[in-house]
Amino acid sequence: MKTVRLNLFAVIALAGVLLLSGFLLAERPERDVSAKRHPNLAAAQRFSSQAYQRVLDAQRANEWDLNGHAQKAKDQLDQVNHELKEAAEASNEHHGH
Repeated sequence: MKTVRLNLFAVIALAGVLLLSGFLLAERPERDVSAKRHPNLAAAQRFSSQAYQRVLDAQRANEWDLNGHAQKAKDQLDQVNHELKEAAEASNEHHGH
């Protein structure tokens, strides 16, 4: 019986570690807008990355208990990042860069 409890505990602990590491290693928004071509868009992308990191910090500080709102914020910051990249690409096409 003791071996079964230890094995169950080990499985639960491992699952928790894997789940937490997935959250901690979650992909952050890329910063891929050229600062030379688009200084304002690149700055916005940098701020988006900083905001994403702050949300991660808040999750860690609150032991992930934010009722899903922090994850929604991270998802929206990912979308912001994507739109900034799209804006830079549209500008490149429009201005022939």
